[in-house]
Amino acid sequence: MGQGMERFMLAGHNLGLDLMRATEAAALAAGRWAGRGDKESGDKAAVDAMRAILNQVRMAGTIVIGEGEKDEAPMLANGEKVGTGWGDRIDIAVDPVDGTRLLAWGMRNSIAVLAAAEGGTMYDPHMCFYMEKLVVSQNAADVIDLDAPIADNIRKAAAAEGKDVSEFVVGVLNRERHNDLVNEIRAAGAATRMFTDGDVAAAVAAATPGVKIDMLAGIGGSPEGVVTACAMKCLGGRILARLHPTTDEERRRTAEAGFDVDKVLDTNDLVGSDKTLFVATGITDGDLVDGVRYMPGGDARTHSVVMRSESGTVRWVEAHHRLDKVSAWRAAHGG
Repeated sequence: MGQGMERFMLAGHNLGLDLMRATEAAALAAGRWAGRGDKESGDKAAVDAMRAILNQVRMAGTIVIGEGEKDEAPMLANGEKVGTGWGDRIDIAVDPVDGTRLLAWGMRNSIAVLAAAEGGTMYDPHMCFYMEKLVVSQNAADVIDLDAPIADNIRKAAAAEGKDVSEFVVGVLNRERHNDLVNEIRAAGAATRMFTDGDVAAAVAAATPGVKIDMLAGIGGSPEGVVTACAMKCLGGRILARLHPTTDEERRRTAEAGFDVDKVLDTNDLVGSDKTLFVATGITDGDLVDGVRYMPGGDARTHSVVMRSESGTVRWVEAHHRLDKVSAWRAAHGG
């Protein structure tokens, strides 16, 4: 292992805490737009704030999983270089606002999220926007099968979790395409937890002990699948996924780019490194983290989670911000 990678995971320095400053900045910027019906402005504020902090972090980072292409939103673009250029070569996956509609509507579970891994180890699914996914915790990691009926997966995962099927909860994105899936989950005796957007938060919640989701199932964003895989490396959970082209043209482009659209992708296919980081800061209150609180006098509070695969450490961080001092520091340091 080279000197650079030793720095990446030294016990005395957790890059995830540096990256947390970027998700905190994005959440603080986006939180001002919660419930205002303007997802583009909230997203742009988060992108600008996240980029400014990322460019101060000592690393040679590359955005492998960016955001904005599908929605034509403001972007931290795929291939963009971030960081000081010194230090470790790092693959970065970002979503400055996971759940832009949730933010615009002032609804739960909008987060600022970022994942990192050793350079050259992240799967790049940019040719295909969607994936079929199945996510569970460490307890059920060895019993799931993406090609099995959902009832079988529920039964086996519930047993592995030491639960009755009637106590088991499956998170599902609330889309018409999932109507049959929802009916099958309920027919199996399990409950559903429907969410309108933001499947990173729901997927990570499914693998986090003590959160009221036991499994995530259904079709969601493929970039979010890679972010989720980084979190699974930290939590010991598992994601199984398969690319899901929505048109014949997208299927053709994806196949011509060398992707096997029929292959079941496991956690290690989505991120090849065992040294990953996952960081999220709440924008609105949610199942995983609480949202930003703006307090009288100009201060604010954020709630974040920082996960590190090598040590298996999961940190929950509540931070209080003097926004006047934050603004002055950023002005003095160009960010």
